[in-house]
Amino acid sequence: MPMTQEYAERLSPVVERIANHYGTPFHIYDEKGIRDTCRLLKRLFSGIHGFREYFAVKALPNPEVLKIFKDEGFGFDCSSAPELRMARMAGGMGEELMFTSNNTTQEEFGLAAGEGGCILNLDDITLVPKVPKMPELISFRYNPGDLRTGNKIIGNPLEAKYGVSNDQLVPAYKMAMERGATRFGLHTMLASNELNYTYMVETAAMLLTRIKELRKELGITFEFINIGGGLGIPYHPDQAPLDIASMAAEITKLFTEFKKEEGYMPCLYMESGRFMSGPCGVLTTRAINRKEIYRNYVGVDACMSALMRPGMYDAYHHITVVGKEDAPCNTVVDVVGSLCENNDKFAVQRTLPPIQEGDLLLIHDTGAHGHSMGFNYNGKMRPKELLMQTDGSVRMIRREETFEDYTATLNVNEPPLVL
Repeated sequence: MPMTQEYAERLSPVVERIANHYGTPFHIYDEKGIRDTCRLLKRLFSGIHGFREYFAVKALPNPEVLKIFKDEGFGFDCSSAPELRMARMAGGMGEELMFTSNNTTQEEFGLAAGEGGCILNLDDITLVPKVPKMPELISFRYNPGDLRTGNKIIGNPLEAKYGVSNDQLVPAYKMAMERGATRFGLHTMLASNELNYTYMVETAAMLLTRIKELRKELGITFEFINIGGGLGIPYHPDQAPLDIASMAAEITKLFTEFKKEEGYMPCLYMESGRFMSGPCGVLTTRAINRKEIYRNYVGVDACMSALMRPGMYDAYHHITVVGKEDAPCNTVVDVVGSLCENNDKFAVQRTLPPIQEGDLLLIHDTGAHGHSMGFNYNGKMRPKELLMQTDGSVRMIRREETFEDYTATLNVNEPPLVL
């Protein structure tokens, strides 16, 4: 059973009380599920010394959730200055932080170097001379071009804006060495929401082969490879989950063979976000309206500002109706919000149990790229975030936005520029 179902079954008996206390809509996250996933990953990859997951902060940037990953011994993958600051708020420091930005500014480089630094993972060879002070440990994001294919979300590597190309990789490390780098890693990120585990095994094999070649050419030893994120989750109940156990076993075998050939084993890093927290989040919203025209619509009190994936990607998020989990699904509806946009829909022509005004709907798998991708179009405010703790208690970890938040940046006291 997917974790989202197990979590939903624990949540359903108490969610009405939670909704009555806090009001809807809200995202609610499952601490137990997050910790269980962390421990599963550590157990499966225990054969690779120095394995570490760097949670992708962009998936769920809330310090209270990040502290859970910190407590489990994981690091943080950051792609912007605010994400670095938030990871540090959660206790991340030094090499617990991986900073992989693109089109990086001097201000961001400065923040990366501050407060104990981080692992600087450069996206572009032209950034090497722009780093104010080259750190001891450096890695590059590798774009293999036509040597690999991306999946449908990330796209063709030849068309991706990310990474250092094949012919730039050796010069990039040479330039970093000339500027003082003495420790090295290699990173790539080629897929998103990938459910075929062999793709990730092939990525690990590619990077291990590449660091062998680079070691011979440059005379340097690589401390780690980072296979990126992209581990998928089964959003649809009919999808098979990622075979993470087989993936771990096959990657561990690759590392063991590498050690026999090269005399040492690099660390394995990855930077999953969705796999770690996606199934551990639920958007809870209440039905407030029904409309019957050419189609039947159920209007809810959340909108696309709380979860944009269905509208942006036509992504599927499973929906259950609280108290009607075993009721026959015999009505076809669109589940919609109140934005002045026709793609403000959580489900299109979905077969669900009959829904009345006042029913609570649980929209599954919103623990990654849910709240974090929110926005304020139409002046809609992003909802609160709650955490169901391991003891079953629930606490608010982010309040809902207010009109005062929305207008705070209008309070400008800057004098005009006289030209």
